[in-house]
Amino acid sequence: MKNKLLAVLATFGMVASASAVKINNNLSINGFIDGSYSSTDVSGDPVATNNGETSTVGIDEVELNFLVNAGNVSGELHLDSGNFGGQQDVVVNTDGTPAESNGTAVTNDFNIEQVHFTYSFGNGASLTVGQFGSALGFEREDPAGLYTFSRAYGDDSGFNLGNIDAVGSQEGFRLGYASGDLSASLALYNEDGSTLDNGVDNDDFDYEVALSYAGIDNLTVGAGIQNTRPATGADTEVYTINAAYTLNKVLLAAEYINSEVEGADDLSAYMILADYDVNEKLGVAIRYSNWETAANAETDKLTFAPNYSITESLGAIVEFSAEETSAGAETDSLAVELTYTF
Repeated sequence: MKNKLLAVLATFGMVASASAVKINNNLSINGFIDGSYSSTDVSGDPVATNNGETSTVGIDEVELNFLVNAGNVSGELHLDSGNFGGQQDVVVNTDGTPAESNGTAVTNDFNIEQVHFTYSFGNGASLTVGQFGSALGFEREDPAGLYTFSRAYGDDSGFNLGNIDAVGSQEGFRLGYASGDLSASLALYNEDGSTLDNGVDNDDFDYEVALSYAGIDNLTVGAGIQNTRPATGADTEVYTINAAYTLNKVLLAAEYINSEVEGADDLSAYMILADYDVNEKLGVAIRYSNWETAANAETDKLTFAPNYSITESLGAIVEFSAEETSAGAETDSLAVELTYTF
């Protein structure tokens, strides 16, 4: 389907947005409203309080994006709220008042998820300055760019590189280059709101390198490195590679991620996804994923997710997932998600 092709292209940085409402020659607006019902049943967890069935229903996330363009300069402002009683957890300060953590909204007010401007040099090169998301990871930040309701590596896993609501935004500079089938970027950044030097600790710039290549028929390959160097704590290096291949009505995708934390064990994760378009409206996605949570602990997850385009703007996903940890905990979940994009 058209929207799925655009989602794949957006994953590898080849298009900025699947759709936008044009206000004038310099301003466009797009966004989405995402809501769901989900039911989760946990059994066999060594922590007894985690066992049992829970369910939620409500609006998970709302986002409104302003896209501006004036000559060689373009800009984006993403306003986001993800605390309507759905998937996001509320974070509070020690005194019980609402707080914010890693870019996750904790009130019903819109928060700035991303804000940046880009200057194009006219030869395929560009410079972006501001607050933006990672360019790595097959699964992107918004529900409209996913084939499933859940994330491949669990809601709280550090392997969900593209999920800006979980890992937070990057604040700094990004140099980009695109020519034909090849695109590349280098970002120098720190966490949103962090201090580079406070007179005691020096927080060196983190960096991220992302590459994508689409010069082989029906195949797009992405790879990258992310290095995090905090003022205090351990350095972390993440290496990832993913690929998507389309053949008629079938999309096949795979991803591998390796995380190396200074002074700790290396951890890895991988996923395999297949999506088949039964017709113009109905599709079926199947995904298997595995991620390590410690040196001798891992989690497997199998997901089956039929998806249906009710209209050009309204899509539905029904997901069944079975998850099992090496400690013996099993999680079965059912979810129904509606996403309206504009």
